[in-house]
Amino acid sequence: MKLKLLSLLALASVLNAETLQFTEYVSVRSSTPEYQTVQQRVPYQECYDEQVPVGRTNSGTNNVGGSILGGAIGGVLGHQIGDGKGNDIATVGGAILGTIVGGNTIGANQQYNQPQYQTRRNCVTKYRQSTSQRQFVGYKNIAYYKGKKIVKYSNEKLTSIPITVTVDY
Repeated sequence: MKLKLLSLLALASVLNAETLQFTEYVSVRSSTPEYQTVQQRVPYQECYDEQVPVGRTNSGTNNVGGSILGGAIGGVLGHQIGDGKGNDIATVGGAILGTIVGGNTIGANQQYNQPQYQTRRNCVTKYRQSTSQRQFVGYKNIAYYKGKKIVKYSNEKLTSIPITVTVDY
């Protein structure tokens, strides 16, 4: 009977368990500045000039005069070869070859068919390492609560650190 009563009381106390939370402020014992060593990269530019083609002047124009002259000369020379139908074929073939050769050779060395160049400046950004620097990171604030060390980092020195205490009953 006593066992049943104690079991019921234990069960009732577990079911009625509550939690209490409150904030307590703990005094800071030491506050020291913290620094970090930082390597700083310094940018600089390396530049160079290069000649780049920008196209040909009068590009895309045909050498019509050279083609006509080459075709006429080719036709006359082709007509001198062969008899009958062979003569006709030689005349046409000579005119075709003369047109192609005349269009490609006459005026090919003239200045307006030469490529034009322009100077272009190119720059590349590179980085060099500078000397290392120490930068301020913040303060390391140390306090103790019931024998346990508490560390909190901040941008300024603290006089106290708030902690949340939880009590279960």
